[in-house]
Amino acid sequence: MTATIGRLTAATASLDPPLAALDLATLQTNAADLVRRAEGTPVRVASKSVRCRAVLEIALGAGLTASGGFRGIMSYSLREAIWLAQQGAQDVLMGYPTVDRAALAQLGSDSSLLDRITLMVDDVAQLDLIRDAVGSDRVRPRVCLDIDASLRLGPAHLGVRRSPLREPHQVARVARAAADRGFAVVGVMFYEAQIAGLPDTSFAVRMVKKASAAELATRRGAVVAAVSAEVGELEIVNSGGTGSLEVSSADAVVTEVTAGSGLYVPTLFDRYHSFSPRPAMFFALPAVRKPTPKITTLFGGGYIASGPAGKTRVPTPVWPSGLTLSRNEGAGEVQTPVSGAAAAELAVGDRVWFRHAKAGELCERFTEIHLVDEDGHATATPTYRGEGKCFG
Repeated sequence: MTATIGRLTAATASLDPPLAALDLATLQTNAADLVRRAEGTPVRVASKSVRCRAVLEIALGAGLTASGGFRGIMSYSLREAIWLAQQGAQDVLMGYPTVDRAALAQLGSDSSLLDRITLMVDDVAQLDLIRDAVGSDRVRPRVCLDIDASLRLGPAHLGVRRSPLREPHQVARVARAAADRGFAVVGVMFYEAQIAGLPDTSFAVRMVKKASAAELATRRGAVVAAVSAEVGELEIVNSGGTGSLEVSSADAVVTEVTAGSGLYVPTLFDRYHSFSPRPAMFFALPAVRKPTPKITTLFGGGYIASGPAGKTRVPTPVWPSGLTLSRNEGAGEVQTPVSGAAAAELAVGDRVWFRHAKAGELCERFTEIHLVDEDGHATATPTYRGEGKCFG
């Protein structure tokens, strides 16, 4: 990481922080590693974890070969999906349901968008809302069914709270309801957050992951069979995330896996046994004052990640090494004090590099990312925010 930070520092030396920078060589290495781990299964890019069109285009630019590669985007908002399709994206799968009536009406009025965008549903009520919003019984939206992929051990629920659909008969019933209402049921999705998003912090965690993968493999096959019997062969059986590509792609019924955070590699992905973290995205803050000889205060930095409040959601200073955040102030909206041996050596005007806890969320803090190539040349490219887009 030291060489990467050195390259980013030199390439952005003439720029005033706060700034975000992405090392392109590391990004390309990470992209290749995701493809390798998927073992021939196509990888769909999760835009929520990227939030920069240029980076999406880099990932998708290599295309799909016989040995695997990137294909398609998973979006987190219908307005985002429409915008991406208007910019040229050919295959956008929604990762979440939507009740955005205006966006649904726009989708229903444009045959090109209908061909390129697949909606995510898990409830008949959503189907009725979509049908009402598109405004025509002749419109045939593509839909994918979101399936609960959590592990249940007695009363315990391990995983995220997503879909109410779990058992094959439940999914088949909603698939039939969708087909009867004029929807094209093209796929099913399983996001096993308790595998993909949980670091390997202990033997117990690894055993829970193994048990969850075994349970899901059996149930996933049964769900696919039940839905296929009801509405025909499916185009999409989506599964996985950055932390579980090998597990998901090993299942023969899975047609594609999803990953996004593995391109940037934020701190939440530091402790996995399945891959070695190679951080590609960083942000720099300037030193603005010295309240004591051993403490340096930086400007801004309160970029707290979503999820349960706690230290895992706080950005981490990584260069100079040995810096720590103040227990009382942490990463603040307008100032972030740091201490440690290296803090004493920092002067007003110096910069400190950080890593964010989550991937794409950092892009909501900056209008541009500085893409730094191996030759040390930096090119500024807009984030979603920089393009004036807010989809959250």
